[in-house]
Amino acid sequence: MPTPSNEAPAWQVRESALDPGAHGALESVFALSNGYVGVRGTLDGAQPSDSRGTFLSGVYEYHPLSYPEGGYGHPEHGQAIIGVADGSTVHLQVDGVPLDVRDSPPEQHERVLDLRAGTLHRETEWVTPRGARMRLRSTRLVSLGHRPVSALHYTVEAVDRSVQVVLRSALVANGTPPKVENSDPRVAEVLAKPFRPEIHHCHGTGGALVHRTHGSGIGVGAAVEHDVDLPAGGAVSTQCDEDQVVTTVVADLGPGESVRFVKYLCHSSAADDPAEDLRGQVLAAMAGARRRGWEGLLADQRTELDEYWAGADVEIDSDPELQLAVRFDLFQLLQAAACVDGAPVGAKGLTGGGYSGHTFWDVEGFVLPALALLRPRDAARLLRWRSSTLDRARQRAQVLDLGGASFPWRTIDGHETSAYWPASTAAMHVNADIARAFSWWADVTGEDLTTVGGVDVLVETARVWAAMVHEDHEGRIHLLGMTGPDEYTGVVDDNVFTNLMARRNLRAAADACEEHREHIGRLSVTADELQRWRALADAIHVPYDAVRGVHPSNAGFTTYREWDFEAKQDGYPVEEHFHYAKIYRRQVVKQADLVLALWWCAEAFTPEQTARDLDYYEQRTVRDSSLSACVQAVVCARVGHLDLALEYLRESALVDLRDIQQDAGQGLHLASAAGSWLAVVCGFGGLDTGGDELRLAPRLPERLHRLAFRLHWRGRRLGVEITRSGTAVRLLDGDPGEVALRIDDEPVTLTADRPVHAPLRAPHPPTPAPRQPPGRAPRAPRGS
Repeated sequence: MPTPSNEAPAWQVRESALDPGAHGALESVFALSNGYVGVRGTLDGAQPSDSRGTFLSGVYEYHPLSYPEGGYGHPEHGQAIIGVADGSTVHLQVDGVPLDVRDSPPEQHERVLDLRAGTLHRETEWVTPRGARMRLRSTRLVSLGHRPVSALHYTVEAVDRSVQVVLRSALVANGTPPKVENSDPRVAEVLAKPFRPEIHHCHGTGGALVHRTHGSGIGVGAAVEHDVDLPAGGAVSTQCDEDQVVTTVVADLGPGESVRFVKYLCHSSAADDPAEDLRGQVLAAMAGARRRGWEGLLADQRTELDEYWAGADVEIDSDPELQLAVRFDLFQLLQAAACVDGAPVGAKGLTGGGYSGHTFWDVEGFVLPALALLRPRDAARLLRWRSSTLDRARQRAQVLDLGGASFPWRTIDGHETSAYWPASTAAMHVNADIARAFSWWADVTGEDLTTVGGVDVLVETARVWAAMVHEDHEGRIHLLGMTGPDEYTGVVDDNVFTNLMARRNLRAAADACEEHREHIGRLSVTADELQRWRALADAIHVPYDAVRGVHPSNAGFTTYREWDFEAKQDGYPVEEHFHYAKIYRRQVVKQADLVLALWWCAEAFTPEQTARDLDYYEQRTVRDSSLSACVQAVVCARVGHLDLALEYLRESALVDLRDIQQDAGQGLHLASAAGSWLAVVCGFGGLDTGGDELRLAPRLPERLHRLAFRLHWRGRRLGVEITRSGTAVRLLDGDPGEVALRIDDEPVTLTADRPVHAPLRAPHPPTPAPRQPPGRAPRAPRGS
């Protein structure tokens, strides 16, 4: 893996030698995307490769679902992201011998992902079987400013001998089937060749393909062109059939001579557009790309990234590896969302086929709050996509015999596609998580909820909670048969996180209706309904174990049998070594659940309760999910366990660069990337929102000398710098008017010409730093 060392540049992720065992993870780490089109970070040649492919947001195919025991309301079919026409491959032969790094190990090899340039550069030198030294240079980009466009600048040079080179540059559909995470052979069969051809044509240097999926009916157009520079006597030709366009370049090179070309690729997709329209779209995009040219595309890429980093950069002194990792994570957020429109962001973005490309609550829970503070316009587009699926969520609620709307656990098109209901349909907290994302965006931006469909979402999710509640004989309100964020404790009563989030959802819906009374009639909201939402919120039961002095994550959890962590410390991940029938009945936690409530619903806990609850669950949380470390980092920082918080931040930030979960080959952990930035800003920065005020509670662990971050707040760009001497907050640009802040609960006012300064408070945690289960201390220590 390209683990950054202390000497690594702060803006570049480097691979300095080929690691045959890391191809899959590297293909994800070096993937390039703009949220609309994504290209896996494979080597230019066809092999070696773990899983190559090009993906388009919202392009998927249906596949069968197996139900040994069927049941009412199960999804009818699955959905999976599929590779579209892929143009990442260039086959190279020198004197008739294909370049394959497995057979001809390079004498020099380096790849560099440049986070400021937005490019992946490769340089390889090798010696052919006839003794000719060759040099290959290539640079890829997926344009952040031109949505359909990606490009490759490719050069092959004969260093010291005369050779003949043949290059075959391909655009291939139905040729990159994803790795299937399903043993049902019908799934592999459907996804192996998901497209039927509609149009193909070619000319001397390129061509175009149009295909349509068999089941979902989505049309995809792709075009390719080559601008070739080669010595006299060289030749260029192109052949095509219904699934491929292949351009061949043949040249004789003397010592020091080279062949170079720029390969332009354009993609477009639509469910309803006819094939001719799709072809027209990609050809028009191609004309624009070639007019900009390679240098123009590079310049546009740098402009987009300069603007992004001006409002998003994080500076972490004293830990170069963490510095690079957090910037890498921020780069992935931009790649996932910059050009997405009318489609969701999947849990892996467009970096791989993991989770079949589905979006989960992770995106609304972590990615959207981060984007609201970094790229609010991108967050708004994602919220509009979610609100556009509201009718499908209403239909799902009817299937569940509920009112309102119930959003899916995992989906691409807005329909539920999970076949395992105890960890999906029972995880109804997804509705409150989505509602929170709308409210958070409105607080951060100051924009009206109605511009993203937020009032409708809040109202319909409140209705689904009101339809699910159970009132006991004492008037307390319960939610029964729920699964919280911890999937090792399923289908339980009164999950604290779920109950508190439902309370928040009900109150937010009532507030939204009172602020937007013009929508009450349209949504048929009555005064009695508003009153009931508030009454239910007030009466929701929150379990508490007075004997242990902690909140059980659900009713009775603290009475479950303890897990024997010492004897089972070789049994991680737990779900791969033990049956759920056993796991569900023990005090073993997959990922932060009650601890997530300590962050998202902090107002429900006293500082003493927060500290005691954190200590209790630290000893029982095994972090078999990548989504846990960032949450634990935030809560540890807020309680005052700053060194432990820093270790959790490192684990979260480095989860893909070190492949900590051993699954990065399926795609990057996008929610963990967002969570790492939130751990910096909400953990060490103490950021929270409340009304029209931005709240900060800065903290700095001993091992860091300085921490600085930037964010967008209500049309302004702010800079926050935390050092031993105190915290400084500056208004960098935007409306020069006053900004109301609270720092450590003290009100202050920020203006363009009057930065705010506040002393750094050293927290005194009420308890010693908590311990973790054996073998489950934070997993990205320095120097490993």
